[in-house]
Amino acid sequence: MWQEDRHQRIRALLSTLNRVSTERIMADLGVSRETVRRDLLDLEALGELRRVHGGAVKPADEAPIAERAQTHVKSKKTIAKAATAAVASGQTLFIDAGTTTAALADELAKLANLTVITNSIDVAMKMRGAPDQREAWANEVILLGGSISDRALSTTGDTTILDIQRYRADIALLSPVAVDSKHGASNYDRAETEVARAMVANADSVVILADHSKIGQRSRIAYCPPEKIDLLVTNRKAADVASFAQLKRKVGKVILA
Repeated sequence: MWQEDRHQRIRALLSTLNRVSTERIMADLGVSRETVRRDLLDLEALGELRRVHGGAVKPADEAPIAERAQTHVKSKKTIAKAATAAVASGQTLFIDAGTTTAALADELAKLANLTVITNSIDVAMKMRGAPDQREAWANEVILLGGSISDRALSTTGDTTILDIQRYRADIALLSPVAVDSKHGASNYDRAETEVARAMVANADSVVILADHSKIGQRSRIAYCPPEKIDLLVTNRKAADVASFAQLKRKVGKVILA
């Protein structure tokens, strides 16, 4: 079967099923696993699907943030707690918007004497705390300006990017949609990606927080190559992902929480 014919069959399967396994494609097309792997890579590069463990899905948007907040909750909390080891008193931090960084804010709020610059309204409120709990040594919280995103309680857009460029942070703590050994950290939404990219450019070091479901995956737009990731904080299940070892070799350091 010619390559384009195979691609058409895979497109048809995804159109009908939304999600299709490697085994189903092998059986329907009568080809080897390696051929399916190459075809999925080609179609993903064209933006026609997204590879996931065991197969592929249609390149739909991320699930709504309310839904994502209910997934991998224990892993996100564990990762967030471990990531605080990279933070020291007196530092300035960039934090982007996401369910994992919201969990991180819960942990960082227990610390003091930090300056947190974020586009996440959720993170800002968690870090600020209740008025009667604030002390003179409490953390300073700066909420970046910009347009309120339709996807999450966060600011995005040109104003947000310009605001980020006013600051220099010690660490950017970011939670991407995916992270792999070839493209590094990537996101689905363009506006959110530009915020993360600006934070990377204006920080001395980059810490990526990603649970095992994001390891070895790639989303639409890359913003930080693996070589520029100083620390990857993930959970222990990530070690079981086939491509984890290759990713680990490329990033500066890995914490398995």
